[in-house]
Amino acid sequence: MIMTRTARLLALTTALVAAPLAAQADSWTLSGDDSRISFGSVKKDTVGEIHRFNGLSGTVSKDGKVSIKIDLTSVDTAIDIRNERMVEHVFGKENPTATLSAQLDAGALEKMKPGETRSVDVEGSLSLAGKDVPIEAAMFVARLSDKRAMVTTDEMIMLSMADLGLDGGIDKLMELAKLPGITRVSPVTLRLVFDRSASDSASMMKKDEPKATMVAAVSGGDATKGKKVFRKCKACHVADQEKNKVGPHLMNIIGRTAGGLDGYKYSKALADSDLTWNAETLAGYLANPKKYLPGNKMSFGGLRKEDQITDVIAYLESVAK
Repeated sequence: MIMTRTARLLALTTALVAAPLAAQADSWTLSGDDSRISFGSVKKDTVGEIHRFNGLSGTVSKDGKVSIKIDLTSVDTAIDIRNERMVEHVFGKENPTATLSAQLDAGALEKMKPGETRSVDVEGSLSLAGKDVPIEAAMFVARLSDKRAMVTTDEMIMLSMADLGLDGGIDKLMELAKLPGITRVSPVTLRLVFDRSASDSASMMKKDEPKATMVAAVSGGDATKGKKVFRKCKACHVADQEKNKVGPHLMNIIGRTAGGLDGYKYSKALADSDLTWNAETLAGYLANPKKYLPGNKMSFGGLRKEDQITDVIAYLESVAK
């Protein structure tokens, strides 16, 4: 079977867990803050630029089932208008997420020890824009510790826009930006880190459940740090002006009724939620939007670190009029 370059590229993410995660009693969770998918582009033949996806999430179950999600709306090109155009014209608002699935065969890799590295082959499938594509790939895996593993690309992966079916979107970007050309092949690199869940440890808590101490500490959040964390949200939201993008603006969100902003079409779940945005509700929603309010249309998987949540809330408070 001939596999597209697109499938081969995205399949690489599933190989992370094959070696270090094999035959372990606990599940594994992708560390979105430590992981990155970056890609490059060239415009006008001579201007090179680097972009990335900020929204990555995933798990590996105890029986070896892998599920990794790439939030396509989290694309970060360092230019807000270009982020919006990528989401609208290249990926499409109706296809906000790419999902990778695989079933691992532990085999000889189960004895991999901290400090060991090796190349691993994996097979699975990619679900993108309603299509399921069979995938296979090899990755370089490093077991960092008993509870952490990392995978990186050994070399840049050259990704064809034609294989992805994105040529039409690239044409639209050229038209909007009045550019004579944008490269149709992108170099891509990956760095993915997984942490093993210690479910039997009293120190572990569900990351989507904000602790009371976290909510109480909101006033101590760092707005400057929060502004940097907010870059993860900028593809869809702005906080310093009343301008709706893919998502509603967040100016003066503290004290606002959820789903009540005029001029924006909310999901029914959010419009009917009867929520008021304050430190507690924002903390819960930012930790895991889908679980906190099932049925809402926000595709971002959530912020995984409590200090990032408090810092973002502090930033939202700081830009209020």
